[in-house]
Amino acid sequence: MKNRLTLFRRGKVFYFEDRKAKLQKSLGTNNLDEARKIVQAKNDAVHQPMMNLVMAKTFLAAQDPKMITRTWADVFDRFVDRENESTATRHERVVRTKAMQFLKDKRLIETTADDLISAMKIGPDSTIAYLQTMHNDALGMGWIPAAILPRKLWPKMTKKAKRAITEAEHITLMGAVDDEWRLYFQLLWFIGAAQTDAANLTDANIDWKNRVLRYDRQKLNGRHLPPACLVIGKGLEVILRQLPATGPLFPTITKMDDRSRSCFMWKLCGRSGIQGVSLHSYRYSWAERAKVAGIPQRRAQAALGHNSRAVHEAYSWKQSSQWTVSTRLSGAVSRWAFRPCGARWRGSVQMGCPLHISS
Repeated sequence: MKNRLTLFRRGKVFYFEDRKAKLQKSLGTNNLDEARKIVQAKNDAVHQPMMNLVMAKTFLAAQDPKMITRTWADVFDRFVDRENESTATRHERVVRTKAMQFLKDKRLIETTADDLISAMKIGPDSTIAYLQTMHNDALGMGWIPAAILPRKLWPKMTKKAKRAITEAEHITLMGAVDDEWRLYFQLLWFIGAAQTDAANLTDANIDWKNRVLRYDRQKLNGRHLPPACLVIGKGLEVILRQLPATGPLFPTITKMDDRSRSCFMWKLCGRSGIQGVSLHSYRYSWAERAKVAGIPQRRAQAALGHNSRAVHEAYSWKQSSQWTVSTRLSGAVSRWAFRPCGARWRGSVQMGCPLHISS
């Protein structure tokens, strides 16, 4: 093992050079024997931790030869390897961020808690959640012998505030776009679908015979869960009849990826003077209006395609005071229909009009 510190003389005084840190410093002596002893002591202090690490690597390699060579790049590859294409694409964007590139070539067993904290400081708040997921994945796979950063010491992630879009904001946005985007916004307002689910709707999702709109949540693809299902009322029918009878309902919007649609919405809101709203705000709006209107939670879950009760409650918990239920609820909300959705029966809500809710 090479010595990290070397001895040299400048004038009459002896110095040492740290080849790793590229640092030169005076030893404060002109006695050769004394200078050699000081440098040797410093080298011993450096070598002992390194020797311990070498011995630990030797024992670990006996169990898993790759353990001493694995880097965070291997963890990233596993993180990106997802069956759901949209999830894989989103994870690919995550591993390309500066925070993840900071760790990419670092060996797992040589990573310290300070390295993880430094990476989290480089990236946005979401880095905390993603990095903790990858850390736990590596720990579960046995790629690291113990947790690098204990669970209680991980920083708390500050989530951005999310809110529902108001009726006034919805009307403003519809007045600033072309016909396809206007119908897209109207459909989101009526059914509360996620932006990608709504953009990917085709004529095959509409069952005119039973008057049911049914679609699979892309986010839940592969989990074999029942689809989101709504009965088509008169108001929703008016919108659907204006859309293409065959093929994609939104030919242009469906060709855009989720980032492009989100960017379009962000720019549109900026021009319209609307803040704190995204395409996902339509889901919050639908959930809040449904709760104010008194729709049972399990039926609202069926309409939005929420498999988890906790997730649905997170969407509807605000019950903003902006929503006031009209006394003329008509049959759109007061009637309930049960239609077969896939292999199971599931309650579906007749949302012919947007709950007849006004601000």
